[in-house]
Amino acid sequence: MNYEAVIGLEVHAQLSTLSKIFCGCSTTFGAPPNTHTCPVCLGMPGVLPVLNKKAVDYAIRMGLATNCTIAPQSRFARKNYFYPDLPKGYQISQYELPLCEHGWVEIETTGGRKRIGITRIHLEEDAGKLIHDPYRPVSRVDLNRAGTPLMEIVSEPDMKTPEEAGAYLKVLHALLRYLDISDANMEEGNFRCDANVSIRPMGQKEFGTRTELKNMNSFRNVERALAYEIERQTILLEEGGKVVQETRLYDAAANRTQPMRGKEDAHDYRYFPDPDLVPVVVDEAWIGEQRQALPELPGARKERFASQYGLSEADAAFLCAARETADYFEQCAGACQNYKAVFNWISGELTALLNAQSLNISQSPISAASLAELLKLIDDGTISGKIAKTVFEKMAQSGDGPAKIVKDSGLVQVTDSDLIAKVVDEVLAANPDEVAAYKGGKKKLMGFFVGKIMQKTQGKANPKIVNQLVSEKLEQ
Repeated sequence: MNYEAVIGLEVHAQLSTLSKIFCGCSTTFGAPPNTHTCPVCLGMPGVLPVLNKKAVDYAIRMGLATNCTIAPQSRFARKNYFYPDLPKGYQISQYELPLCEHGWVEIETTGGRKRIGITRIHLEEDAGKLIHDPYRPVSRVDLNRAGTPLMEIVSEPDMKTPEEAGAYLKVLHALLRYLDISDANMEEGNFRCDANVSIRPMGQKEFGTRTELKNMNSFRNVERALAYEIERQTILLEEGGKVVQETRLYDAAANRTQPMRGKEDAHDYRYFPDPDLVPVVVDEAWIGEQRQALPELPGARKERFASQYGLSEADAAFLCAARETADYFEQCAGACQNYKAVFNWISGELTALLNAQSLNISQSPISAASLAELLKLIDDGTISGKIAKTVFEKMAQSGDGPAKIVKDSGLVQVTDSDLIAKVVDEVLAANPDEVAAYKGGKKKLMGFFVGKIMQKTQGKANPKIVNQLVSEKLEQ
C-alpha cells in the first residue's frame, strides 16, 4: 500500500527582549546558573506577574508578517504539569484565546510554490534547563531561562515531505531574523521545533495516529528525523502493527527516534485562565504601529533583487535567505554596479572563506566596501580576475584594502600591448611544434599559449590583450 505523510510543526522562538516576559530579570545568554532570577520567575508565593509589552509587540509583528489575524482580545492561561525545571508547577501560556490566528506563509517546493497554513501564534514563558552530570546520576536545575518570552508558531498539517518541513522552517527562521525579534539560534536553544507526523493510505482523508518528535537542533536533523519516523511508521503498518500516540526523542548520532513518553492531550494539562493576568486588548492603533515597524520582508526583497539587479530567482533567493547576506550585497552593489560579479564573489569566494573559518557574514573579515573596491579594480583593468583572488586572500589575512595590497605587492595588471607582444613572440618561438599543430587545425592549443604567457608574466598580463595578440600572430 502507498502511504503519504502528514506533518505539522510547532516552532518555539525565544524573543530577543532585554527582560523576561513577566518580570524584570535579564534574558542574556551564558550567565552563571541561577543568577538571572527573582521571586517572580522562581515561582515564590504571593508574587504577581506583569506582562512585558515588547514581547507582545514582537508577536504582533510576526503575526502580521505571516498574514495572521490579530485578535482584539487574548488572554493567558495556566498549563499545569510537573517537571523539575518548571518552578511554579505550571507554565503561563495562551490556550483558548491566542494573540494571532489563521495565517500562512509560502515555501518553494520541487512542484512550485506551496502555501502552508499557520493555525496560531501565541506567547508563553520558557521553562528552565536541566543540566545532567556526565559522571553521576544527578541533574542540576538552572532557572536563568525560566520566564524568558517564547513565541510558539503552530502550523496546519499541510506538509507532506521532510523537505517541505525544512523549507517551512527556513522561511520562519528568515522572518524572525528580518523582523529582528529573535536571534533564532538553534545552538543556544532559542529556535526549537517539535514535529507531529502521521501517515495514511494515499487518498484517505482521515489522519493516522500521530507521534511527536523532539530534540531536533538543526534544519537537517528535522528532515532526517521526519524521514526516519515516516519510514518507521510505514514498516510498522505494513507488518500489521499499530502506531502508538507518543512523544519520541530523536537521536542524531544513531539517526533514529525512540519512545520518551505517552503523548498528552490538551485536557491533560488542565488549562484555565490565569487569575493574575488581565486580558490583552489590542486595538487598531497598536496593530498599525507594529505594521509601520515591519521591514521589507524576504519574499518582497527577493522579488526586488531579481528586478532591480537583474538576478535570477535562484540567485536572489540565495542572497535574501539571510538578512545579513542581503544587506551585505546591497552595500556592495551600491558601490559597484557589476551586480552579477558581486553575487558571484559573495556566493563563491566569500562564502568559502566564511565556511572555512566558521564565521557568518556579519563577522566577515572583508567588508562590503572592500569587496566592492576589489571588483572595481577588476572592472577598470587594474588587475585581472586571477590576480583578484590572490588579493582577496591577502585582504582576509591582513585586513588591508585591495588598492594597498595591489600597490605594495606589485600586482598591477600589465596592459602595455608592446610589452605583452614581446612575451607572445617569445612563447611562440619557444613552441614551434604547438604553433604548427595550431595552424594545422588544433585550435584548442590557444589555451596552451595563453597559459604560458600568463605564467611568464606572473599572471599580470591583461588576458583580453593576450588573447587578441596570440590570435593575430597565429593567423599571420
